[in-house]
Amino acid sequence: MSAEMVDLLLKALGETIRMVAVSMVAATLAGIPLGVLLVTTARGQILECVPFNRVLAGIVNAVRSVPFIILMVAIIPFTRLVAGTSIGTTAAMVPLTIAAIPFIGRQVETALKEVPYGLIEAALALGATPMQIIRRVYVPEAMPGIIAQLTTVVIALVGSSAMAGAIGGGGLGDLAIRYGYQRFRPEVMLATIVVLIVLVQLIQFAGNRLAKKLNKK
Repeated sequence: MSAEMVDLLLKALGETIRMVAVSMVAATLAGIPLGVLLVTTARGQILECVPFNRVLAGIVNAVRSVPFIILMVAIIPFTRLVAGTSIGTTAAMVPLTIAAIPFIGRQVETALKEVPYGLIEAALALGATPMQIIRRVYVPEAMPGIIAQLTTVVIALVGSSAMAGAIGGGGLGDLAIRYGYQRFRPEVMLATIVVLIVLVQLIQFAGNRLAKKLNKK
């Protein structure tokens, strides 16, 4: 592989990391509160509001059901409004973030449900408010599980970012399509796959280590 192609590969890797990092931060800021709401507003929970919970769960399920490539195309006007363009890495961050928010919400919900309800009852008996329970019981106790679930979301975003390259999203997917597939250069496709595999392995390793470090059990 030529030096020029190596430079292109490194540039594409940087674009992918930037897309995933920015999208993940934005989606996490919205997704964690969403997951908390999904748990705490359910029947028998500290902020019980069943109608609200059902509507919220329905919206989350609806967004999660849309395939990412269709979502990217469907929200092009919104992407242009937010990013000023519908092509490139900045534009790709918009659908990546929107797709990740409900995914994170459900993953956080799963982690929070693993917190023993006895801890919640004990906090209620001590006079803790719902917000105090969320901040001092739910989130700290579920943090190892939340980190593990967020690691899964990051890996999914890496795959989605590669898919975004198929319609001009930049990153490794764009490199594989334009320089590998369209120019009949299998070595570029292979190099892209290897880089993606290494990236995913590093993310999984880091996520596992962090979750293990936060686990108090």
